Amino acid sequence: MPPRLSVVVPFYNVGEYLGPCLDSIARQTWADFEAILVDDGSMDDSAVIAKDFCTRDSRFRMVQQENAGLGPARNTGTDHATGEYIAFVDSDDLVTRHGFGMLVRTLDRTGSDFAGGNARRFNNSYGVRPSYLQRQCFTQDRFATHVSETPELVLDRMVWNKVYRRSFWDEYAYRFPAIRYEDYPVTLKAHLDAVTVDTLAAPVYYWRERESGDSITQQKFQLGNLRDRVLSAGMVLDLVDDALPSVRRGVHEHFRQIDLHAVLTAFGTVPAEEEQHLVELAHELGDRLDAAVLEEASRFDRMQYAALAGGDVELLRRLALDGAEAQEHFQVSAADLTLATSVREVTWVDGGLSVKGTAEIRHLQASAASVRISLVIAGRSYPLKVRRSAATDLRGDESLVGFEVLLDRELLGRCTAGPAHFDIRMRSGRVRRRDRLRGQRAGSPGWPPGAWIDESNWIQPGPGKDGCFALRRLTDPCRLTSVEQTPDALVLHGRSSLDDPALFVTRPVAGGEEEVPLELDGRDFTARLPIRPILEETNPDDPFSQRTTRAFRVRDPEGREQVLLWTAGDRLVSHAEDGRVVMLTRSTGGYVNLHESPIRMTATAAIAAGNKLVVRGPDWGEVSFSWRRYLAGSDDHVDVVCRRTVSDDGWAAVVDLDELIQPSEDWILFATVPDGSSHAVQCEPFLSSRLPLTVPRGEHVLAVRPLAGTLHVDVR
Repeated sequence: MPPRLSVVVPFYNVGEYLGPCLDSIARQTWADFEAILVDDGSMDDSAVIAKDFCTRDSRFRMVQQENAGLGPARNTGTDHATGEYIAFVDSDDLVTRHGFGMLVRTLDRTGSDFAGGNARRFNNSYGVRPSYLQRQCFTQDRFATHVSETPELVLDRMVWNKVYRRSFWDEYAYRFPAIRYEDYPVTLKAHLDAVTVDTLAAPVYYWRERESGDSITQQKFQLGNLRDRVLSAGMVLDLVDDALPSVRRGVHEHFRQIDLHAVLTAFGTVPAEEEQHLVELAHELGDRLDAAVLEEASRFDRMQYAALAGGDVELLRRLALDGAEAQEHFQVSAADLTLATSVREVTWVDGGLSVKGTAEIRHLQASAASVRISLVIAGRSYPLKVRRSAATDLRGDESLVGFEVLLDRELLGRCTAGPAHFDIRMRSGRVRRRDRLRGQRAGSPGWPPGAWIDESNWIQPGPGKDGCFALRRLTDPCRLTSVEQTPDALVLHGRSSLDDPALFVTRPVAGGEEEVPLELDGRDFTARLPIRPILEETNPDDPFSQRTTRAFRVRDPEGREQVLLWTAGDRLVSHAEDGRVVMLTRSTGGYVNLHESPIRMTATAAIAAGNKLVVRGPDWGEVSFSWRRYLAGSDDHVDVVCRRTVSDDGWAAVVDLDELIQPSEDWILFATVPDGSSHAVQCEPFLSSRLPLTVPRGEHVLAVRPLAGTLHVDVR
């Protein structure tokens, strides 16, 4: 009997990445699948890896062909597929353990023609981050929808985060063209042809960003890449010529913002002998876009279009190389004078909350502007005293854009369970602008610490409505108050605001829950979490970090429940054993999380001591540490080796700050194990909540900050 799902995996010279890709497919909770591995003429050891997988798992089989490219290889795999459903995976990427199961079950339930889910991008240096286009398309679960009623689906360019009904695929005889950017002509046509489609907000796919930027879509300024990009765009534009106006317009706007921009930006890097070819490509795409769509572009973009129309290659090159300088000569209109804000540091000082950030009106001198900031609670504004300071502005200069506001306990006590936001008003001459404070930067703004303001009220900063920065008051929340470690368990102590509570451990990604026995003393509780069962259940939610995340909920007999809040100090609790680690820590919202994963060295403290930067963490094994920066366009890197010491408190990695001073460079802390493999050191949440750490060093400033869960130093 044929499997229900066929997974097509073309590969070509990806020996370094193919094993993890196939392993992520084999780990699927949806076991009824076949994987067709298409060797597109690989010259490395990729075919050996694939054959070994096929020997070990009968669900995998390999097809070989002469090198023809990704599109034809996908077509070959499709021809060999026998399943009721079909999916495509790129050979350097990963699929989430529950992804195929969620998509197939959704299609079984709705009868739609295909289903897609959210995606993440990842690499070793920057960890896991949202994927830009998928984040816009897959914001929520939608069942039996269509691109005509969900216009953002015109941005859905990729084939790999989907499961298609094979009868639908065959009905319209989809084939991938033999070019790069082969996905969009197929995915958009499928959206137009479908009766209904389903979208899931949960991530089902992780696509790899190479450190060197050498994957197909990351070689975006090479002429051959651009030629295929424009050819693909032409195919898509043909599809929407007679489509609904909303669909046609959405596609034209997208190509203006993304693809035409990429072509014009390439004038800054293309060799002189290829400039005329680039002009022709820019015309080929730009001339097909609606004039009304081009007119709605920014003035800078319109200047590029005018230079293209006039054949002014020198101006196109200058604009591509230094667009910021060119824009300084524009006559600014009122529409350009928008308010820009950011949150850069959130700390508690003497029982009050300090919020530091920036506020500026674009294109105007900050020194001439006044700023007023209020906290808005349930519709009522409370003016705050504003201390202004110099900070880095949008142009990268130091100017009077910085601010600090301090909220005392009396004002914080007025907050409600509903989010309170910050209202910012700026005035420069006759120009007045107003907006909510938004733009949370990495570090404490992204992991803002909460605190008690009295015996029963907790204030938790964090994201509010529309991405603005907000405060919430939690009154007598269910909370974790302390944690004990025994050789074989974590013992949780807490307090419930609910009568006769029960505690449940949940899997937010995979679903499901398990009740944890409680010892109750009134509303105080104690729960014992044995470590061994957690370590033995190695079914990770995250296919890259191999991490599984659990959350905690307190529920009463009436079904009322609360998420368990972390109030148990400012450091994680961990237990490492047999190459894996269990960590009890907090989430970005301040709630209790339990992570289980393979051991990856984790930083819990970072300090500047004299001319040294010292990073500390729990000692989970023999490693060496270095600060690493990657060379542009290459997987080659430069390492500055740290001095490693070990004490009862764990490891310390020490480096001379002067060795990191390379202007405009980004350094990542790496740990290397004895077998030579290395990984970026993780930045645990409580350290993230205390960062950034800013260290002046002569003419330069070094900033230690978290980025996507890893620890970085940037130099400016």
